[in-house]
Amino acid sequence: MRSKDSKTIEDVKDTRVWEDALSKVLARIDTTARSLEGGFPHYADTDTGRWTVSENGDWTGGFWSGMLWLAHHITSDERYRQWARHWTELLRPRASSETVFRGFLFYYGAALGDVLCADDLARNVGIEGARGLATLFNERAGIIPLGRAAEEATSVGESEANVDGMQSSALLTWAAERSHERRLREIAARHALTNLKVFVRRDHSVVQSASIDTATGRVLRTYTHKGIRDDSTWTRAQAWALLGATVDAIWLPEERPTLLAAARDLADWWLSHLPDDFVAYWDFDAPREPSTARDTSGTAIATAALLKLSAYSEDKAEGARYRRAAESSAGALVSRYLTPTFFADKRPPGMLTQGCYNYRLGLATNNELIWGSYYLFEALCVLAGRLGPIEI
Repeated sequence: MRSKDSKTIEDVKDTRVWEDALSKVLARIDTTARSLEGGFPHYADTDTGRWTVSENGDWTGGFWSGMLWLAHHITSDERYRQWARHWTELLRPRASSETVFRGFLFYYGAALGDVLCADDLARNVGIEGARGLATLFNERAGIIPLGRAAEEATSVGESEANVDGMQSSALLTWAAERSHERRLREIAARHALTNLKVFVRRDHSVVQSASIDTATGRVLRTYTHKGIRDDSTWTRAQAWALLGATVDAIWLPEERPTLLAAARDLADWWLSHLPDDFVAYWDFDAPREPSTARDTSGTAIATAALLKLSAYSEDKAEGARYRRAAESSAGALVSRYLTPTFFADKRPPGMLTQGCYNYRLGLATNNELIWGSYYLFEALCVLAGRLGPIEI
């Protein structure tokens, strides 16, 4: 394993790079909003730009609404707000769906509308989603399990949990502040800290999933159901843990020191294992060969998280290191994986290519993924100075 200081971190300071990339992503948002029929964008063919949609939002629909709320925030263009309100209202029925992924659906799909745009509809829908999510909490285990309607998991129900759901604590704490329901905050704190205990290994790598004895709360086993092996470090598991720790730290000030200490360890592991070109392969244990799939979506998640961690760093040198690492990954994504606006290129501009959804199942292994697009968009907004790194 390389030292985390052995890699040269590029320094990208010209905000014109980020503004140019933002214009491409905004163009992609526009074409997507005008072309959607019958569902939420899920993943897209990067040769044609055509989206495979989910009728009810699956686990990813909130990222689409989140992009629209963010677009309104940075442009003040009213059409983005109207589009965001439309898609947020369509998410409302999911408040009663039994899945931990309501954390994604309603934090990005609704809470962002309140935080960034002070939208009453978004606030009400987000609180409904948080209240529904809280009903899944397992008091004995101190965690919110996947639930019977968790779309992407191979094993679901009250006995299975995974680190993807750690970020749910942000939705619950935001809702607790808005609704003055202390119970939501209590659940949020326990869920976040239990995720760190269950899924973060001693070397600060992350295992994705766990089976839990619902009667006692005891962890029976851990495994990685989407990685190359059950004991591997799947790229998005590491990224989700890093993202969960940094986002949850925004909303849980009492637990913030613990969350940020864990985030630094998770970030340092990520950076010491990241390829020299700053874009992760789909699994950290996958062979590092030209034919091995990358996962730009996992890289985008970690990039957004590194920007938050940088803003929280009291040590200026440490903060600068995380910021430069985020800039290097964002620069690599923008320069090599974001489709251009060249006339000769028939692909729609602003697509983040080479996202790897589920390699084990052969599902969308080289595609545009809506969550990857969201996190790249968020990171670009921060890098361009349009969004504070710890606003959301």
